[in-house]
Amino acid sequence: MTDAAQNPVGQNSGAVSPRTQRLQARLRGRYARETRFKWYGRAAIGFALIFLVILLGSIIMQGRTAFYSHSVTLPVYMDASRIDRSYPQGANFEQIVAEQQLRRLGIQDDAQGTKAAAMKALFSSELKFQASGMIARQPSLLGQTVPVTAPLSDNADLYLKGEISRAVPEDQRRVSNEQMAWLDRMKASGAVRAHFNTTLFTKGDSTQPELAGLLGAVVGSALMLLVTALIAIPVGVCAAVWLEEYSPRNRITAIIEVNINNLAAVPSIVYGLLGLALFINFMHLPRASPLVGGLVLALMALPTVIIATRSSLKAVPPSIREAALAMGASRTQTVFGHVLPLAMPGVMTGSIIAMAHALGETAPLLLIGMISFVPGVPHAIDEPVGALPSLIYIWENASERAFHERTAAAILVLLAFMIVMNAAAILLRRRFERRW
Repeated sequence: MTDAAQNPVGQNSGAVSPRTQRLQARLRGRYARETRFKWYGRAAIGFALIFLVILLGSIIMQGRTAFYSHSVTLPVYMDASRIDRSYPQGANFEQIVAEQQLRRLGIQDDAQGTKAAAMKALFSSELKFQASGMIARQPSLLGQTVPVTAPLSDNADLYLKGEISRAVPEDQRRVSNEQMAWLDRMKASGAVRAHFNTTLFTKGDSTQPELAGLLGAVVGSALMLLVTALIAIPVGVCAAVWLEEYSPRNRITAIIEVNINNLAAVPSIVYGLLGLALFINFMHLPRASPLVGGLVLALMALPTVIIATRSSLKAVPPSIREAALAMGASRTQTVFGHVLPLAMPGVMTGSIIAMAHALGETAPLLLIGMISFVPGVPHAIDEPVGALPSLIYIWENASERAFHERTAAAILVLLAFMIVMNAAAILLRRRFERRW
């Protein structure tokens, strides 16, 4: 008799039943699906990071040159025969400086004055205001040679930044070969220098790119956010408290809740149309003012504030309410003395995120007139003003190439504000958050 016949139990002791095999196969399949799902998530995050890096990289590469600019310092003879002491602003300082600079470079102008015109095109019109301001403050400078510093024109600045290349045919660029040679000579002599572009942060909008700044738009956005916060946050929090803590659970309340959730998904341009019809055409409030812009953005931010506040109130354990009521507190004392303070981290987070969302909106602002050119810096909420999103739209559609680099710089400033606001929301959440 064989060994297998003698020990039938040992023959099957190492075998695995079909049921166990199916369970093991199913378990391996589950582990494989979990592994694939993890890799899908990592791939999605990787693709998102790649696109984010590409987006930010392209914006930074386009906007980095806007943070520095070039200015020229030239000795200018204040010719008393061409400058009126009583009205220095009327003198053609650009022509005077261009002619003197041509002589300094040893270049003879022609009868038509084309070389002087080409030289004059290299200087910003700020040169006139700088020189006339010096004469107005010190009339004794007439007849003397004094150094005058002014920005270069936008095209000359772009050439020195490497944005205009000699490889491009001369008839396809705004700086001629002759002007490039003049700029190279002035830079070699030390008359032209590069510096941080403080104008970008200290001045308002301008029709000339080298003089355009973000200050007016930043102040306008700040005033609008102030109006938005003063309206949306108190109204939104009070509405959320009433809906969550006081309102009866009936059909009317259900309809209100559904409409609030739907309003959070309404396109922002609809709020712009509402603001145009209600605040400007009906109430006759000042067009393109921070007051109207803040009211429109407040309407848009209200649903977000209400939803975030209600979610925060729901997260407070019912035991807090029950304990306060058991100790003899009234309903109002319970809500405002115990529940709302504990929900405040979520309320602040939702409010800041709503404000950050409102800061980046463009469509509503365009419909209420903030697409127009507004120089200077506003001083009140009822004055016409621009905002960062609308200024970005205006600059990107400008014909001058130098505005495009400033568009990217404005986008970086706007992103910085939004990152700061979102970081503040995260810090406030972690600082005041309580775990139950």
